Amino acid sequence: MLRRGPAMILAWLGAALIGLSLGLLGSGGSILTVPVLVYLVGEPEKIAIAESLAVVGGISLVGALPYALRRQVDWTSVVWFGIPGVVGTFLGAALSVYLSGAVQLLLFAAVMLLAAVMMFRSSPIAGEQGGEQVAGPRSPLKVGLEGLVVGVVTGLVGVGGGFLIIPALVLLGGLHMCLAVGTSLLIIAAKSFVGFFKYLGVLGEQGLSVDWSLILIFTAIGIVGSFLGARLGQRIAGERLKKGFAVFLVLMGAYVLATNVPKVL
Repeated sequence: MLRRGPAMILAWLGAALIGLSLGLLGSGGSILTVPVLVYLVGEPEKIAIAESLAVVGGISLVGALPYALRRQVDWTSVVWFGIPGVVGTFLGAALSVYLSGAVQLLLFAAVMLLAAVMMFRSSPIAGEQGGEQVAGPRSPLKVGLEGLVVGVVTGLVGVGGGFLIIPALVLLGGLHMCLAVGTSLLIIAAKSFVGFFKYLGVLGEQGLSVDWSLILIFTAIGIVGSFLGARLGQRIAGERLKKGFAVFLVLMGAYVLATNVPKVL
């Protein structure tokens, strides 16, 4: 059902911000989806997490297409990281049955704060030599293990985890940044869609359902915002943007903690 009102106008602006931040930063933007759905749209926690997975998956898939057409996707890494990530996401979504929505949001707040720490770090992901990134040695076992862990987090709290996937692909998988971003987007899309379809079953067993019109509108606005963000990102200093976004994540994470700790206690 399509909803209207002042709160929904803020929600649509939130959807645009999700896309803009994804386009500007390359990762981290999807972490805004759940708070927007919970606090601006008013969705219950578990439904918001499921809808977030669908929105993040759609935006990431469309965002990955230009990279795939330019052959800037490492398909071997998609397999090494993506398959364990998909398995982990399925497991995380299945485990969500045993957690209350408030506990899931507490975990989500912890992920937000972790993302902020990652963005505050000013050191480069990999060293540079002659203008080219120096990639580390490939480690399929380590990449697969991190893929599994990040996948579980995705299934539990509904974030894509790009802020964790990209460093793993560069440091553990040995990819250059231009390949890591496109590869990460495809992995996020695959994990998110698997988690979403698992949540459909989990919600169905509880007599709940997602709002498909909301998902479609959020995804469409987010896609437009991501393309706009990618254009703006060419003109704005990325390091300053990341640190500003990190401050925002700290504030949002603190708010999520403050509103959900009393519910758990």
